Amino acid sequence: MKKIITIAKWEFLEKVKTKAFIISLVITPLIIIAFSVLPTLLSQKEDLRTKIIGVVDTSGVYFTPLQKELEEYKIENNQPQYVLINLTEKNKPLDELKAKADRDVLDKGIEGYLLIRNGGTDSLKVEFRSEKVGSFGDLRRFEEKINKIRMQNELLAKGMSTELVKILQNNVEIEHIKIEKSGEEGKSNFMVVFFSAFIFILLLMMMVIYSGQMLVRSLIEEKSNRIIEILISSCKPEELLAGKILGLSALGLTQIFIWSLIGITLVGGAVIPPEAFEGILPMLLYFVLGFLFYTTIFVSIGSIVNTEQEAQQITTYISLVLVMPVVLAMPAIENPNSLLLKVMTYIPFTTPSIMLLKLKIVDVPVSEIIITVAIMLLSTIITIKLAAKIFRIGILSYGKRPTLQEISQWIREK
Repeated sequence: MKKIITIAKWEFLEKVKTKAFIISLVITPLIIIAFSVLPTLLSQKEDLRTKIIGVVDTSGVYFTPLQKELEEYKIENNQPQYVLINLTEKNKPLDELKAKADRDVLDKGIEGYLLIRNGGTDSLKVEFRSEKVGSFGDLRRFEEKINKIRMQNELLAKGMSTELVKILQNNVEIEHIKIEKSGEEGKSNFMVVFFSAFIFILLLMMMVIYSGQMLVRSLIEEKSNRIIEILISSCKPEELLAGKILGLSALGLTQIFIWSLIGITLVGGAVIPPEAFEGILPMLLYFVLGFLFYTTIFVSIGSIVNTEQEAQQITTYISLVLVMPVVLAMPAIENPNSLLLKVMTYIPFTTPSIMLLKLKIVDVPVSEIIITVAIMLLSTIITIKLAAKIFRIGILSYGKRPTLQEISQWIREK
């Protein structure tokens, strides 16, 4: 045990001092925060200016009511979000009006313009013409208000009273309330649920890939420099394996601890909502178990390859397995009881990531948590035993990479 701790300590201290580790310690959470927060900040910043929008309305009935409807949108200092300019001129053909409005857009005189025209019986065609793609939020607002005005005009034309029209046009917003067996939980914030689960999976994936590749690279370097032979002469292969896994796990836990401190700081600064950290303890448990499981696999890979090119070929497939839950994140949130998700819950390669998702989106039974944790513990123990057998022979093998048949023989040896 003393030798295992010595190896783990040496592995930890060697890796924690590297520039790559120090940079990843800070850069990784910053990248994830940027991916989750920056789009929102950019969209908010874009809205903090008044936009001049032209209107070419051949029907002659939409400009004034649309102008009134859009007055509700304000920016700082109670300034209007949109200023509408009527570009419609009587006795001028549509092509001429469009050509003039297009020139105004290209000359930066207006942000864009709405082209409203009758498309036939009981139909209306609306285009938003601009130099750039434009904001989806703006288009949604224009569409909503124009449809509202059109419905109001149609209902009034049918003889319906103004009061009844207003009642019919009052939209009902549906609030999503998540409930559990213990009682009502409250309003469900989709963005908080999605990003908190997504970020944990992303952190696990990045940590496993980064730490695993670092371990594989270290083993390849030790093999090529024949340092591994000196290490094996002073300890058993199983002790060296256990020490490396323990040291790398300690390195991973250090990362988690520092990232947790960063997360708590951001919660205090209102950058990350406190709801994102609900159920954090079981999530950390799956995080650690998943990290240990994959680290053991990477140790096995590192012991049988001789070059980084060989290692990258094998680790690429493992990386694809880690990415799979990220791809399934949105469908899982929409349908957490799907058969595919239930099957993946009990497969060790996907259990950690899937459970990180499910803990945020559904009320997971305690029995399921116990079963999946037991599966991960048992799988990790089996993987360590198999890795020890592969490591014992593979770490001293040079030249050609062993075949699957040879690895199978190593596993069967006592």
